[in-house]
Amino acid sequence: MGMVCNMVNRRNLLCGMGALPLLGARSLWAGTTHQLGRHEIYSVSDGNLVLPGSLFFDGLPEEELGSILASAGVARDQVTPPCNLTLLKQEDRLVLFDAGAGPAFMPSAGTVLDSLGTLGIAAEDITHVIFTHAHPDHLWGILDDFDEPVFYQAEHMIAETEWRYWTDPNTVDSIGAQRASFAVGAARRLQAVADQMTFFKDGDEVLSGVRAHQTPGHTPGHTSFEIRDGGQALLVGGDAIGNHHVAFARPDWASGADQDPDLGAQTRTRLLDQLVTDDIALLGFHLPDGGLGRVERTDTAYRFIPEGT
Repeated sequence: MGMVCNMVNRRNLLCGMGALPLLGARSLWAGTTHQLGRHEIYSVSDGNLVLPGSLFFDGLPEEELGSILASAGVARDQVTPPCNLTLLKQEDRLVLFDAGAGPAFMPSAGTVLDSLGTLGIAAEDITHVIFTHAHPDHLWGILDDFDEPVFYQAEHMIAETEWRYWTDPNTVDSIGAQRASFAVGAARRLQAVADQMTFFKDGDEVLSGVRAHQTPGHTPGHTSFEIRDGGQALLVGGDAIGNHHVAFARPDWASGADQDPDLGAQTRTRLLDQLVTDDIALLGFHLPDGGLGRVERTDTAYRFIPEGT
């Protein structure tokens, strides 16, 4: 059965993660570990965000939007999405997908080190940090309060397209006033770990069993990662599918959370279809109950089914 959890709690780690049909599971005191062939996969909480609903919902058809939000139990004026990092354990690797928000973004987020500690894992144990994209809640956790690298033993990996965008000095002037601080913060942090960074392109096998899939729109170089062993697979989706309500009920609607809303909608629609067609599990960064589940088709669109429900 799934576990009820409060994603704001710094000690909550793996929440609502029952066994996948193709993934064996064994219970830990802090949650559930999923075995995908030779790979162990964990959902690791970094807390949650507190954001205005206008960021996601302004400009959408209000009547239909209201019905979708009411069905999901989501408020129109404010949303509090959880932040679920993915930890992949292989024989000789501990791979963290994204680094969390760190201490400088917002007080409700930045708890990943406490969550890793629940598993007995310290920052120096992480061998690789692989980024879906460079927004604050995914990147800013690479530096501590003293601007020192947190995962100082780890190789850092990011799509070359994403690196070029955020380190381009013109980005701060072209991204818009609302996200200008994102550009400044990303450039500074990426440069701070430049000596630890390697790059990949769409379709590359970045590590054994981990393949990069470009999923642009949320950011120019946003990347999702397929973890596969034989016929079993799970997609680390990042923010390509950014919530469990509008993104599933109306994936074709443009979202203000995406830097390119129209491209984001195209990517989201394609990705949802692929997850259903290929029967791939999903671990979404901002999806509920630890973010792990399956995508199902409905009469009109899709829905997210968290594991354990």
